[in-house]
Amino acid sequence: MIRNVIGSVLALLGAAGAVQSPFRSWYNDRLGRDYRIQDLFGGISDASSAVMSSILLPFLFAALVTLVGVALRSRWIVAVAGLVVLGFTVLWMVRQGQEAGSLSVGGDGAGLRYGVAQALAGGVLLLLGALVMSGRTRSAPRGRSADPYPVPADDRPDTWPPTQEPGPSSHTSSAPEPEPDPYTGPGRHRAPASDEDTAEFPAQDEDPGPYRPGHP
Repeated sequence: MIRNVIGSVLALLGAAGAVQSPFRSWYNDRLGRDYRIQDLFGGISDASSAVMSSILLPFLFAALVTLVGVALRSRWIVAVAGLVVLGFTVLWMVRQGQEAGSLSVGGDGAGLRYGVAQALAGGVLLLLGALVMSGRTRSAPRGRSADPYPVPADDRPDTWPPTQEPGPSSHTSSAPEPEPDPYTGPGRHRAPASDEDTAEFPAQDEDPGPYRPGHP
């Protein structure tokens, strides 16, 4: 936000300086607004020009582009305005140098004057403002607020009721189950369930002795 404000101020100052520069002396006390726009492409002449058909015209266009760029907070549009100002100023310097044979800065009022320096400074301020501006920030979609702490994605399916995870049951034991006694004939009984793990031999019935006839 602060960068956009500073960049916009620099860009507006550069555009204002570029628009004001044609009303100052450019070369040998000749005002910039006296140079026709067609002289920049066909060669500098001594013919005077109207204000709106002079070199002021591209500078006004650059100022309008600057206002659009500042309103949209677009650094690229502001940079284009700076290139327009610098481009036409350098083009004028080339044409003036061809007409005069050379370009010089004299202390007696001859050569390049303050208007050219002001136009160049305005173009540089426009480019500097474009560099300082941070541009438009991408906002969240309408109807949704930006969440600074997004919830991490979960690949597990959301089911209800919750299913039991596969794995060993908490009611099972790792100890092996006792093997059943293979002999189940008469005279042999299995040990009680409480003695299966401790009894060395299974319980047996008492020996009834030899069979005696007549005895119960």
